[in-house]
Amino acid sequence: MVAYSCTTMMYRTEFSIIICLLAAYIATSMSLASDSQAAQQSSRSTDTRPVVIFMSGDVMTGRAIDQLLPYHNDPVLYERYIRDARDYILLAEKANGPVPRPVNCEYIWGDALHVLTAIEPDVRLINLETSITRNDQFWKRKYIHYRMHPENAECLAVAKIDFTSLANNHVLDWHYAGLQETLRTLETAEIKFAGAGRDITTATRPAIIDLADEGRVIISSWAHADSGVPPDWAATQHKPGVNRLNDLSSHAVNRIRDTIKTYQQPGDIVVVSIHWGGNWGYDIAAEQTRFAHRLIDEADVDIIHGHSSHHVKAIEVYKDKLILYGSGDLLNDYEGIGGHEEYRSDLSLMYFASVEPGSGKLAGLKMVPTQIRKLRINSAEHSDALWLNNILNREGRQFGTSTRLNRHNHLILDW
Repeated sequence: MVAYSCTTMMYRTEFSIIICLLAAYIATSMSLASDSQAAQQSSRSTDTRPVVIFMSGDVMTGRAIDQLLPYHNDPVLYERYIRDARDYILLAEKANGPVPRPVNCEYIWGDALHVLTAIEPDVRLINLETSITRNDQFWKRKYIHYRMHPENAECLAVAKIDFTSLANNHVLDWHYAGLQETLRTLETAEIKFAGAGRDITTATRPAIIDLADEGRVIISSWAHADSGVPPDWAATQHKPGVNRLNDLSSHAVNRIRDTIKTYQQPGDIVVVSIHWGGNWGYDIAAEQTRFAHRLIDEADVDIIHGHSSHHVKAIEVYKDKLILYGSGDLLNDYEGIGGHEEYRSDLSLMYFASVEPGSGKLAGLKMVPTQIRKLRINSAEHSDALWLNNILNREGRQFGTSTRLNRHNHLILDW
C-alpha cells in the first residue's frame, strides 16, 4: 500500500515531513492530554475513574472511499446520475483540490488517529454505514449502494475500533450474500458488532465488551423504520437481516428491555445504538424523546447513541444519562455534492463520554470537532468549531444543555 501524508505538497524533503508530523503529533497529544485531565478534574464523577467511551456517527467507507484504497471493488454504481464511484473522487477534487490515490488506511482517518491515540478511550464504537463485500448482486429496490472491499477491513483495525453497529440502511445494499460476507469479515477481524445477523437471534444479540477490572459495556443496536431500512430487510428466524424496529411504541421498549435483561450483569454500562430519523433537519420528534426517556427509565439504558442524520443534532442529559439524538457523519464521500449546505455535513464531532462505572451516570462529555476534506478526517478550524458550538447551544436549549469551546478547540458539554 502507498502511504500518504497531507504535508506532501507543502514539504519537499523527507526530513521536513518527519519533523512537521512529529511536531504536530506532540502538540496535539499535549493539548488533548491537558484537556482530558482538566475535564476529569471538573467532571461530576466519583473517586472511581470513569469509563471513557468514544462514539461517532456514520462512517461511510464505501463508494469513493473504497476506490481510494489499494483494494477496491468494481466502481460500477446503479444510481440515477452517477454510474462510476470514482466520479465522487472527482467531485471532491473539484471542491478542494487533488486527492492522492491509492492511499493507506491511515490516510482516511487523518487527524482522528492522533486524537484517539492521545485520549485512549476504553471503548471505541461507530456506526459502519456500508457493506463489506465483493458481491456484485445489489438491492434493486434501492438507489444508493455502499460497499467496501473486505481487504479494507484493516481500516477499522488501524483505528482500533472495538465495535460497529450494523443496524442501518446500507448494510444490505449488496444483498444477503453481501451481509453474510460483512459478518464473516468482522468476525475474522475480531471486531464486535450488533444490529444485523444471520437470523433474528443473532441480529438482536448485543455485543459485550469486557473492560476487566472496570466492568463491562453492553451495546445493543437497532434500526427504526423511519431511517430508510426497508421492511424486508428485517431479520427473521429463517432469514438474515437487520434488527429493525417498526415503531417507537411500548412494544419496542419492551423488546429492547428484554434483550438487555437477558445479558445484563450488575454494574454493566448499557449503550443503545439506534439508527433513526431522516438525514436532514434539526427537529427532534417528540416520540424520539419519549422513547429515549423510557429506555433510560424502564430498560436501565445509560447512553442513547443516535445516528442517521448527516449533521450533528441536539444533545440531552436525562437523569444524568446521555442522549445523542444525531451524531452526524464522521466520514463520507459527499464532498463537492451540492444541496443542504446550511447543515454543514462536512463538519462532525468525535464524542468522548466519561461514564461512572456502576451507576452509568454521565461524568463529562468532550467533543473534538472534525471536518471531512479531501476524503479524510481533518481537525476543524476554529471558526468551524465555533459554528458547531453555536448549533449545539441553539438546539440544546430545549433540553437545558449547552457547550463551550475551550482553548484547545474542543467542545465541553454543560447541563
